[in-house]
Amino acid sequence: MTLAAGDKLGPYEILGPIGKGGMGEVWKARDTRLNRFVAIKQLMGEHSARFEQEARAIAALNHPHICQIYDIGPDYLVLEYLDGAPLKGPLDAAAARRLAFEIACALEAAHKRGILHRDLKPANVLVTESGVKLLDFGLAKLAANSDQTATAAGTVLGTAAYMSPEQAQGKPLDERSDVFSFGAVLYEMLSGRRAFDGGSMLDTLNAVVSQEPAPLESPMAAIVKRCMEKQPSQRFQSMTDLRGVLEQGVAAKPVERMPSIAVLPFADMSAGKDQEYFSDGLAEEIINALVKVPGLKVIARTSAFAFKGQNADIRKIAEALGVANILEGSVRRAGNRIRVTAQLITAADGSHLWSERYDREMEDVFAVQDEIGAAIVSALQVKLSPKASVRPRYTPTLPAYEALLKARYFHWKVTAESMERAKEFYELAISLDPEYAFAQALYADYLFGRTTVGMSPMREVAPISRAMAQRALELDPSVAEAHAILGTLAATYDYNWKEAERQVKLAIESDAVSPHCHFQYALFCLLAIGRRNDAVRWAQVAVHGDPLHLVIRNFAGIALAAAGRDAEAEEYFRQVIHLDPGFFWAHHFLAEFYVARAKFAEALQCAEKAFSLVPWYAPVVGLYAGLLIRGGRVDEGEKLVHNLRPGEAYGASAGMALFHTCQGHLDQAADWFEKAIEERNSLVVVVLQSAIGEQLRASSRWPKLASLMNLPEAIA
Repeated sequence: MTLAAGDKLGPYEILGPIGKGGMGEVWKARDTRLNRFVAIKQLMGEHSARFEQEARAIAALNHPHICQIYDIGPDYLVLEYLDGAPLKGPLDAAAARRLAFEIACALEAAHKRGILHRDLKPANVLVTESGVKLLDFGLAKLAANSDQTATAAGTVLGTAAYMSPEQAQGKPLDERSDVFSFGAVLYEMLSGRRAFDGGSMLDTLNAVVSQEPAPLESPMAAIVKRCMEKQPSQRFQSMTDLRGVLEQGVAAKPVERMPSIAVLPFADMSAGKDQEYFSDGLAEEIINALVKVPGLKVIARTSAFAFKGQNADIRKIAEALGVANILEGSVRRAGNRIRVTAQLITAADGSHLWSERYDREMEDVFAVQDEIGAAIVSALQVKLSPKASVRPRYTPTLPAYEALLKARYFHWKVTAESMERAKEFYELAISLDPEYAFAQALYADYLFGRTTVGMSPMREVAPISRAMAQRALELDPSVAEAHAILGTLAATYDYNWKEAERQVKLAIESDAVSPHCHFQYALFCLLAIGRRNDAVRWAQVAVHGDPLHLVIRNFAGIALAAAGRDAEAEEYFRQVIHLDPGFFWAHHFLAEFYVARAKFAEALQCAEKAFSLVPWYAPVVGLYAGLLIRGGRVDEGEKLVHNLRPGEAYGASAGMALFHTCQGHLDQAADWFEKAIEERNSLVVVVLQSAIGEQLRASSRWPKLASLMNLPEAIA
């Protein structure tokens, strides 16, 4: 059948031609079920066996630089639709190396699964905003199962100018053949011309077998030459070896030129070992002071404190956090006296740039923080701009300061008991010093955080949280955290998207903006209104500033999945689970992701783990119950969902919405999402724009849901 715009292939509406790809003609289409663009590759001629082989080859791979397969029909493939352009040269060495590294990573992944590409050429490499995408596995050979290839022994298939000599001669192939083709592609990337370009196919094949390409003038010429050796034994012996060589150059190019530092939690050396909150707080205050220094990269508290109590090697810590310098120290407190020691260490060789000991009265703790910050700036030779130094910071009363340190100490433990203790100390800090703007802003953020884990209804805490943030800005208009929480409340409580973006932008334009503010901008201002690619960009900025923050990395995974970058999203979720197997959100949102991709067995496994960790959290209960029923465990699922009582348990409406979503009951799911929107469930705006919301956004119920959230008409 010849396709044309307007035709239907099952649920796929053909929009127009894209071009030819290998053995198929490629069309842009719309998946009417999920309301997303896809690429339809239709079989041409007699290649049905190889066409099925391409489907198997791509389906076996899951990599951010390999085009994904979504579906297969009798004579067509449904592939990821990619907005990009074929690879072209000439490129400068740095750009070519970066793209070549991504291609090598993709081929390495294929080779590890026993798959040879066999038709690597510039036309099969698409350059997109997120990097390269490797296309067209139509000639792919499953090396471990040669009977699965439709290519007879001795048959020459591929594109002549990019074949290896053994491929041109119809000889048996291994991954070193792809290495040769890779070299031909890299040659063209650097020079803008083909390595072999005869007047006919036969001339080109003869050149591949017996001639050398014209000399290449490039810093990468040696890599290209070794790839394109005529004898396979003289090439890189694996794509892993080649990728390793390229990686050295990629890593060497964007050297972190700005000074960078991580401040580790200070050790509590007090006799009673009861000053952990104080030693942690001192380190955090130093972080907050250093963040304000222009030209200095400072890792946020969560990631820096991830190594607490581990006695890890300084070099490994610095490598994990991406910094060149580490500050560590200790605190000894006795009565009203403190002794603080601090040392600034160069991670590369372990040498000390600076160290000092301070013996002071407790009232001098703020001066000690300032002195340590100034010493670090001097040791790293960072220039402090006038803007960063003119505004004196507010000095709270010492009891209020200690109460805030205790509040934050318990807040970061994030257990039901510790969160209640944190509330007591936040309120104590504010009562002891009503002018303490920073305490009011952090308390406002804490109150919103309670809603995300089901501890408090949004309607109960939002007015209090907003009042605290507004009061903080009255006292100190520069407190970024206050602007950020006002923006978050404008998004999740008011559905006022313009005000949300205005407030959070004020936060991220602050002198001392935190990765947490970047994260709030990505999630509640960008992803919530469907700006998925922008959300990914800002979420990754947040990850860069706080690389081990579980919440930030988890929600960056949500943004990546929403943007269709599935392999990267899954990797982010897996990284969080590796860092902390007890972090329930990663299991839960990975389960949602699997539901969106119809991987229900995997979803059930993740949902079961999340439920084992937080059996009281309604969204987790609802998703797990729905997946149990979908998997045939009806009695278990119905028993669980019976315990979801909307009106009694906060978040029950969202739980019921997920219960129906994972079973494909879109109308019932929409009914419950309407209730969750009315209740101002704090995460509903994110869930509806995430991967699991795709089918609902493509349904007739979406316009009303979008209207209830005041989403811009273009997004709705």
